[in-house]
Amino acid sequence: MIRYKFFGYLFFGMYILIFISSCAAPISKRYRQEATPNVTFPLVFQDPAAYKGSIVIWGGVIIRTVNLKNGSELFILETPLGSREKPKGSDYARGRFIAISSSYLDSLVYRRGRKVTLAGEVAGEREIVSLKGKQSYTYPVVMIKDIHLWKRARAWYPAYYPPYYYGGYSPFYYGGPSGDEFYGDGFGDGGIGEGDEGGNEGEEVR
Repeated sequence: MIRYKFFGYLFFGMYILIFISSCAAPISKRYRQEATPNVTFPLVFQDPAAYKGSIVIWGGVIIRTVNLKNGSELFILETPLGSREKPKGSDYARGRFIAISSSYLDSLVYRRGRKVTLAGEVAGEREIVSLKGKQSYTYPVVMIKDIHLWKRARAWYPAYYPPYYYGGYSPFYYGGPSGDEFYGDGFGDGGIGEGDEGGNEGEEVR
């Protein structure tokens, strides 16, 4: 009887530890303390220079990843943070920003459609010109201090309906293999585009 109680307590303790770890914030305590309160993406988007040097905690969906000699750049569709500071879906998008890492971020891992939450220092802005439409877009730029890549959420579909059946798609299967993609504007889990890393959108820096 005592033995069963011991294993019961042990199992309960492990469950509590797993629960607590699953609820832990993705960004380290250090940068959470250094983050400037109330410096939201919409404020920085309007005037990046005014908030230069501020530490912010933002998140969103990766549009593309560019690997450089001395690090990587993530082009991110910013969305508000929800439960556990996980970015909401693209329906809540408020704009785009560039996150620069001094470390190499593999574009096969940090790929288009994946969600990230990061702490970063506002470094200014960058104007990008589209080669297709000749339109410009100004991206706020942040230097990554800490970053968390969220796991994919598996799509739900009945066991008796595989993702592909009878040569077509299951009516119960959405969002590809992850169920965490977004649509429109040429985005989605398209992976790496042909001839570039992370799905180059045909843009150049002015």
